[in-house]
Amino acid sequence: MRALYRMYGSELYGFAVSCLGDRGHAEELVQEVFTRVWRHAGSFDPEKASFRTWLYGIARNAIIDLKRRQAVRPALAAHPETEERGAIDDSFERALLRWQVSAALERLTPEHRQVIRLAHFQGLTLREISERTGIPLGTVKSRTSYALRGLRLALEEMGVGS
Repeated sequence: MRALYRMYGSELYGFAVSCLGDRGHAEELVQEVFTRVWRHAGSFDPEKASFRTWLYGIARNAIIDLKRRQAVRPALAAHPETEERGAIDDSFERALLRWQVSAALERLTPEHRQVIRLAHFQGLTLREISERTGIPLGTVKSRTSYALRGLRLALEEMGVGS
């Protein structure tokens, strides 16, 4: 457990802060997630998903549980339960997708990551990327193609879109 916590604890904490917006709740959530991992370790099946995917599934459920508990408090319940549930799911799904894309980008080479970030996050055209970086346009095109293919494969390995 100690090795797993060292490997995934800070990453999971960052994810929890992003989803919850509260560092104290995020710390508690990380502890809860690792407690659940300990209690349900026998249910992990590497044939179904990677450990990271399984861990984040547990985190997703823990976040939903925490949000539900918070929604029960009358002072905090501002929306009808169904609207709040939808908002919880939407914000969680967006945060999870951001984490998954970020993790998938980290699997790419620095060159491929660079063209994806310039094209998709900064909105540059392939010609603008070529001009900005000094890389020939044909190279930018092929790097972009390979980068998108690598990103798609990384996301598929993480269980995104399947």
